[in-house]
Amino acid sequence: MRITTTLLAGAALLGVNISGPLAAQEAQDAAATTTEEATQGIGPGARPAGADWSRSPVLAPNGMAATAHPLATQVALDILKAGGSAVDAAIAANAALGLMEPTGNGIGGDLFAIVYDPKTDRLYGINGSGRSPSDQTLDQLKSKLGDDATSIPPVGPLPITIPGTVDAWFDLHERFGKLPIADDLASAIRYAREGHPVAPVIAMYLQRSLAAYEARLKRYDFDFDNARATYFLNGAPEAGDIFRNPDLADTLERIARNGRDEFYEGETAQRIVDYLREQGSAFTLEDFAAHDSEWVDVSCVHYRKGYELCELPPNGQGFAALQMVNILKNVDLAQWDRGSPQVLHYITEAKRLAFEDVARYYADPEFASTPEGLLTDAYGRERFAEIDPEKATPAFAPGAPTAPKLEGPGDTTYLTVADKDGMMVSLIQSNYRGMGGGLVADGLGFMFQDRGELFSLDPAHPNAYAPSKRPFHTIIPAFVTKDGKPWMSFGLMGGGMQPQGHVQILVNLVDYGMNLQEAGDAARLMHDGGRQPTDPLEGSPADAYEIDSLGTLFVEPGTPAATIEALRAMGHSVEIETTGIPFGGYQAIVRDPATGAYTGATEMRKDGQASGY
Repeated sequence: MRITTTLLAGAALLGVNISGPLAAQEAQDAAATTTEEATQGIGPGARPAGADWSRSPVLAPNGMAATAHPLATQVALDILKAGGSAVDAAIAANAALGLMEPTGNGIGGDLFAIVYDPKTDRLYGINGSGRSPSDQTLDQLKSKLGDDATSIPPVGPLPITIPGTVDAWFDLHERFGKLPIADDLASAIRYAREGHPVAPVIAMYLQRSLAAYEARLKRYDFDFDNARATYFLNGAPEAGDIFRNPDLADTLERIARNGRDEFYEGETAQRIVDYLREQGSAFTLEDFAAHDSEWVDVSCVHYRKGYELCELPPNGQGFAALQMVNILKNVDLAQWDRGSPQVLHYITEAKRLAFEDVARYYADPEFASTPEGLLTDAYGRERFAEIDPEKATPAFAPGAPTAPKLEGPGDTTYLTVADKDGMMVSLIQSNYRGMGGGLVADGLGFMFQDRGELFSLDPAHPNAYAPSKRPFHTIIPAFVTKDGKPWMSFGLMGGGMQPQGHVQILVNLVDYGMNLQEAGDAARLMHDGGRQPTDPLEGSPADAYEIDSLGTLFVEPGTPAATIEALRAMGHSVEIETTGIPFGGYQAIVRDPATGAYTGATEMRKDGQASGY
């Protein structure tokens, strides 16, 4: 197993602020007078097995859940033990996370999922993303934005698209559920009404969210009063504070009682539309009634050693991960240490190449077709040939395969559940930037997504805003098969980090033999920069601003210092990021094909938990 000395040595830096060694030395020389001072710079402890910077994965024979909150994981396990399917448990956990992790998701957002069904022995994909108003054209939107606007704002009514989560729940439940939907939602309703203690990382994100909304209030005119009353009545909740959301409990109770139509045609829908129109939205009740999730084909590409990575098609960015895999399989990464500059260079350049195509081609397939050759081995070889092994290429361009890249953090939740019958669910759900667009309808207890911010205003772009259109999407669930059999349900949340993270997890497992927990705990990279799917097409009249083609390569402190310097010498703009925030949040479940037992792993950068029974 090649978890080499460079990676392990770098991992020992996880507890050290390597950007300030002088300050750290001075602090060490001074007499420590407090416990906090005395423990500055302490590294990981020893372990009897496995890497000393990771903990053990979780193993269980009958069922497994991995989510971003321990209570949501327990909710999922309760459903499994009560006879529910993995889909029932995933819905239950997702509903709980909408309450407990409102910084990452909620019923005001969209949902994508991949389900492995053992009865039919196939993967099913669902696209639960919502559309723009049917009665608003691009010119009408631009008139609301103003003549100088180059993008859709992140707050207010204009970036809102129809929330698709609830409809996706019911489509998933109709096909794969075993328990009544009311049973699936019962725990979330109870926690919403009775309260739960806020988890530490989520508390930090709530504080960041409130600060961001306060800053945006100085620039944009939008109604934040309801959101403040729902989430920030006494400021941002702190870790351990008991948080209640009785309005959300009431909304979920109506959905549990009346079904899918409650949210899209009933009382809740009417209250949503009335509120949004008061704020200046063009949505109608007919728009909500017409919303429908879409079952889509899952696409897979072979990496090596029998492993295939599987993703959903656009309007999401899952194909970017598949393109990266098709590029990287042309070089044997295992010939170098995992922490070497060569490995990080190839991963970064593959990402940059793939994301140029994202920015150019990825959009709602009902409005723009994806080039047929995008996922072929031949096109992967063509793009690989553009990588200079010795230095970073200053600028890449979209390719031209025969027959929209988004950077920055996207606040999302990912969860995965597996049941005793072998069903595995890979589910991701989000309100997009921050907690969403800042708007909460009267008495409903959830915030609306701002996903429409990802439309381009260039009418020639495949991702251009249009009526009844789905915007480019960042959230992507993933799945891996091994020798044609279901093997791993996994995902890694976080804006443009997601395809990069999917590929790094796969590389860690396949090329370097890490276990499931180590693969997620190991230091990551995140490249940021280049053309976006919201940018005008190159050469269009609106393309009047400069694109940072080279971008910035962010790495975690576990990256060896010698590797960082080598990457800089190769021309990469490298920054050390110590918060862990840009690098996403990972959950995974692997099924042993021989025994059927499960292994689960969760994300050290979040509050999450993997657990089974």
